Amino acid sequence: MNIRSALSVSFLLRLVFIMAMFMLLFIIGISFKHTDSLSKSSEFLVHSYKIQLELEQLLSTIKDAESGQRGFIINNDSIFLKPYKNGLKKVNVLFESLKGMTASQVQQRANLEDLRHLINMRFTYLTNSLALISVAGGNQLLGENMLKGNAKMDSIRLQINKMADLEISSFKKHQEKYNKEISFTPLITLLMLLFSVLVFILAFIKINKDLTVLKNSNEKLLISTESIKHAEKIGEFCTSIWDLKTNKIFFSDNLYRLLGCEPHSFEPTLENYLKFVHPEDRKIVGVKIEDILDKHSTYPRYYRIIRKDGQERYFKAVGKFIAEDSENNMHLNVMEDITKQHWNSLNLKERNRELEQSNKELAYFNQVASHDLQEPLRKIQTIISIIKEREFTNMTETGMDYFIRIQTSVSRMRKLIDDLLLFSRTNKIDKTFEQSDLNLILNNTLLELSALIEEKNAVIQSDQLPLLKVIPFQINQLFQNLLSNSLKYSKPDIAPVIKVEYERILADDYPALKINANKIYGKITLTDNGIGFEQHYAEQIFDVFKRLHTFSKYQGTGIGLSICKKIVENHSGYIFAEGKPGIGAVFTIFLPAE
Repeated sequence: MNIRSALSVSFLLRLVFIMAMFMLLFIIGISFKHTDSLSKSSEFLVHSYKIQLELEQLLSTIKDAESGQRGFIINNDSIFLKPYKNGLKKVNVLFESLKGMTASQVQQRANLEDLRHLINMRFTYLTNSLALISVAGGNQLLGENMLKGNAKMDSIRLQINKMADLEISSFKKHQEKYNKEISFTPLITLLMLLFSVLVFILAFIKINKDLTVLKNSNEKLLISTESIKHAEKIGEFCTSIWDLKTNKIFFSDNLYRLLGCEPHSFEPTLENYLKFVHPEDRKIVGVKIEDILDKHSTYPRYYRIIRKDGQERYFKAVGKFIAEDSENNMHLNVMEDITKQHWNSLNLKERNRELEQSNKELAYFNQVASHDLQEPLRKIQTIISIIKEREFTNMTETGMDYFIRIQTSVSRMRKLIDDLLLFSRTNKIDKTFEQSDLNLILNNTLLELSALIEEKNAVIQSDQLPLLKVIPFQINQLFQNLLSNSLKYSKPDIAPVIKVEYERILADDYPALKINANKIYGKITLTDNGIGFEQHYAEQIFDVFKRLHTFSKYQGTGIGLSICKKIVENHSGYIFAEGKPGIGAVFTIFLPAE
């Protein structure tokens, strides 16, 4: 799991958690609201019930006062006046209670005031009735007063019923509102609960899956960490990570080992590391560190280390900044022990110096071969020519035979020196490539070999050759050596037939060229009808001085085909030979065509 995918997973998990928490809070809010509404509805019901109960007690108290009055009138016993006397006090208490309970109800407060007025008037009539009992001739007035009191009592009943009905109506409205609010609550709560359960299930599946991925990633990370540790040991390199924010450095275990110490044997600080740097190189390393801080430079650094055991080692360090939150706060440093490479480089320089010296000696040898060795040969040939003109006819038959052998050996020596010089030139000649017409080069070669072609009555057939970027002189030598080889090894009494064919091919089509897949080559095939050769000699014939026949039968130095191979290699190409004894030979050349 890479950093970007890990951040995506982390964001998704946070989003799922926030959604789940939001759902839970929403459900809790709805539950609280409905619980609060239910509580308020219960309180309102109790409140209404208390008001109705107080009203009933108020009505009962008035009735008790009326009953006490009637008992007094009938029995003329003052004991019946006790409910009347207590009733007025009790009414005042009940009124105060009702006044407190209806403090927030405007309509009921108004109704309560009207009720109080009616009750006061009823108690006035009761008081007047008691006063008229002791008055002479007050029976008629008493009756009228009691009738008026009964009428007020009826008004009181109506007012109390009105207030009770208002409470019942208000409670019904509150209940309807509550029922309306709570009607969709079970469905919404159920849906929210189901959604929350679904979210938690998906979150569980996702978290479980991520935990599996995280476990696998941790296992891979552990394997990778262990692999890096082993790789550091094998490759003799180490790493350090420098946190530029906290100025803390982490050293890998192998860094301690390369310094000749046990892992974590000292605190990983820059000062402690500089103690192992060669005194002459500490200033250089210090300057590089300043460049890292000031310029964020990460170029390679080369310096010497003195290990704990006193050994001097050569280190190469390369750094790279690791971006964290779009800032280059972490610097990764990879250090490699290049002591072996350093000494190998010194040895290589020494070998190169020796090689240069050897090349100078070879150049001197070439000079000797081209001038000093050929000069005596030229003198010998001159003397041989003079002897042949003046003294050859005077020689005995044995002398003539010896003379011819000397002449042949000198000619062979001259040819051998010329071929060696040509092979040497092929190795060191400047490789100047030019866009060249191979048809013109082939025609020039045929002109140079025209005498031998006429002598052998040879037939040369050629396809149209391409324009290729080559070294013209070397391609001319290539054609000359291959054609000369085919003419030399032709069958006796059979005219040589040599075919030069060309086609453009893709390296994929030839197993021997697979190393350069998708590269285009020009394939030049030279086929003859000569004596051929055994196929197991197909590679050996390109070796220097390798001959398949004796010099007495076929003259040559054994260098011609070696020169051909070197020329093809100079062009980054390939040459192969195929032979069948008595049938002929095929030489196939592959030259880059692009």
